[in-house]
Amino acid sequence: MSTEPKPALGITPSQTIGPFFAYALTPRAYGGSELATEQVATDGVAGERIRVEGTVYDGDGAVVSDAMIEIWQADAQGRFNASGNAGFTGFGRAETTAEGGFHFDTIMPGALAGPDGRTQAPHLSVSIFARGLLVRLATRIYFEGEAGNAGDPVLALVPAERRRTLIAKRNGQGVFRFDIRLQGEDETVFFEA
Repeated sequence: MSTEPKPALGITPSQTIGPFFAYALTPRAYGGSELATEQVATDGVAGERIRVEGTVYDGDGAVVSDAMIEIWQADAQGRFNASGNAGFTGFGRAETTAEGGFHFDTIMPGALAGPDGRTQAPHLSVSIFARGLLVRLATRIYFEGEAGNAGDPVLALVPAERRRTLIAKRNGQGVFRFDIRLQGEDETVFFEA
């Protein structure tokens, strides 16, 4: 048995958190999560079927291939967690592809009453998680051509010239395009969460 003193353990260096989204958090990798997928509404759910797709870009305009996007939404009647609405979770999660792309298959949400009683336009609440972000980014997706956008109390808080960064553009039958820019020119508007 050695009588030499054992070396003292030093402090390990700190490091940026993750991203470790692929391990059981997102639908594709390692068998993924059956509860959180890109499929927010199945075929039998009442409402207009839509697909929201886009790409996540960093401040230099490069794609972000390791981000995780989450959405929450109301059903077609503007209700959250509506009982008896089988096939509709109101929640989706997607990881970005190697090309920075993501998509969600869902239904068009209905307008809903806000906490102050004013009607909010149909929208998706969005969280973005990515490397270098220690706190999630929160934003919303509104839809091009929705009459309620003009009177939405949250959208009204955003300067008029920046509102376009929150509007998904119709890109074909039932398809909306919404790119997320984390910084730089045309940066998506983010809200305090």
